[in-house]
Amino acid sequence: MAAKAFNATKSEKIFDICNVILMTVILIITLYPFLNVLAISLNDSTDTVRGGIYIWPREFTLENYKTIFGYTGLLQGFKITMFRTVAGTILGLISASMLAYTLSRPDFKSRKFVSTFLALTMYFSGGLVPTYMLMRHLDLIGTFWIYILPGLVSAFNVFIIRSFIDGLPYALQESAKLDGANDFKIYYKIILPLCKPVLATIALFLAVGQWNSWFDTYLYNGNKPDLTTLQYELMKVLASTNQGASMANANDLANQMAQVSPESIKMAITIVVTVPILIVYPFLQRYFVSGMTLGAVKA
Repeated sequence: MAAKAFNATKSEKIFDICNVILMTVILIITLYPFLNVLAISLNDSTDTVRGGIYIWPREFTLENYKTIFGYTGLLQGFKITMFRTVAGTILGLISASMLAYTLSRPDFKSRKFVSTFLALTMYFSGGLVPTYMLMRHLDLIGTFWIYILPGLVSAFNVFIIRSFIDGLPYALQESAKLDGANDFKIYYKIILPLCKPVLATIALFLAVGQWNSWFDTYLYNGNKPDLTTLQYELMKVLASTNQGASMANANDLANQMAQVSPESIKMAITIVVTVPILIVYPFLQRYFVSGMTLGAVKA
């Protein structure tokens, strides 16, 4: 292989050079927006207004982050957001995968009806007011479970997992049944291990959705400081910057808001909400490229 690379033809060398240049350009295009946001978030607010900041802060400062993390409700919001992200991802995965496994079974007689019913929920909804009334009648408003239960089962996620399960050899389930395994054991011992790639993808979808959600807090738990979320608190910080501390609980930010600009706060908030997901992604990435079957199959 080394000799072949050393004796590469002129056209092969040109191709390698062009390939490296192209990959470098793509890398720069991909990284530049994030580096630009980071540079603005670390730059002095008054200097940011002048513009001309690209990938390096012109006047380095941590004042923008001090303003954000100095807000009293941020720590509680971070705790609730972390808890809802973990709980919502785990429970959402279990619910979607169990329903997908049930719908993938050819001996489930109601699979067509349930699949049609799920598909309809992707195109039609009751609207905001009926949804709010439903949550009120279920006594979920003012509770933590308002973040978890309404989105516990997503038809989109169910169909994705079901499609993956349909691609698995059904003979695996039949063989397990002959060995005396029940449906729950087949689901836990066979289906889940083989579905790691698709489950990792759905887990990332669920985690990002839970982490970035703030409107449900605004709608249902806006007056519950102990149930506030990180995104909702950051939204209030941003609104306080734009509107001059006009929102509730913004009086303690009035002096700090005068020292920062909305643009710098926006960029700092973007970094705060993006970094945790970037940290989680490498742990799931290896499953994205995994094969469909992760273990040996007995003949």
